[in-house]
Amino acid sequence: MRIGFSLPVFGKAAATPGGVARYAREAERAGAAGLWVGDRLLSPVAPVVSYPGYDTMPEEFWTAYDPFTALAVAAAVTETAILGSSTINATQYQPANFARQLTSIDVASNGRLLPGLGIGWSPDEYDAVGIPMSERGKRLDDLLDLLDTWWSKELVTHEGVGYKIAESHVGLKPVRKPPVHLAGFGEKALRRVAERADGWLPVWTVPEQFPAEMLTTTLAKLRADAERAGRDPGALGVALRVNAAPDTKPELIAESVVKILSVLEPDHTFIDLTYLTSSVDEHLDLTGRLLELTAKG
Repeated sequence: MRIGFSLPVFGKAAATPGGVARYAREAERAGAAGLWVGDRLLSPVAPVVSYPGYDTMPEEFWTAYDPFTALAVAAAVTETAILGSSTINATQYQPANFARQLTSIDVASNGRLLPGLGIGWSPDEYDAVGIPMSERGKRLDDLLDLLDTWWSKELVTHEGVGYKIAESHVGLKPVRKPPVHLAGFGEKALRRVAERADGWLPVWTVPEQFPAEMLTTTLAKLRADAERAGRDPGALGVALRVNAAPDTKPELIAESVVKILSVLEPDHTFIDLTYLTSSVDEHLDLTGRLLELTAKG
């Protein structure tokens, strides 16, 4: 059973000087199969839309590390772990810079990047970057087009949404085309996964908030839709994030992970430790404990 973990990019642990590098290095040595980041630009005091399940924003998000920097740091101090995101709010970034950043991280990691992308839900964050939130769907489609071009052609030109790339030499290419996974449960988001993505980014919660059949049924539909779109349904990957609530016991997390993996059989799985630790030491201790417990199956 190969399990990954979130890098300490949120909360007090994220503010530890050198903490991301130390955790990445030691977690890989302990057996972590992947190292993952999330993306949070702002924690508004009075958000236009509150974080799901909260009246405002969780305190853990008051401190947030840049996801690209975290992945680059992890790439520099590890050799085998998958470096993933679940998720980066892709449409909040300038597309050409975004493509160059992903490519650079993939090259730096020798082809270990798994970019998991989403469109976010926070109007405050879209206001902060000056991008209309109403355009996020078409901007994601445009970005996927640009990434295909950026990663496959030496001469790149592109007419995008609100930007234009003149024909340019782009010699830096990824070690292998990074498998773009997309998040979402809505109808439009799932259709985009089936028709365009290399994989899906479902979420499992501990304690369990919904039956596993919600994930397995959705995945079966995604693969059927992919086949109808002329794609290989078996090639649609799954990168599962396990969200554990505050104060959840490691034994319960491990038990739930073993259960969901037995029915969903994802290609990649990582446990998000954001709500469970407040220091790099705690992050490492819990990582070791969960690796030990899940190994027992």
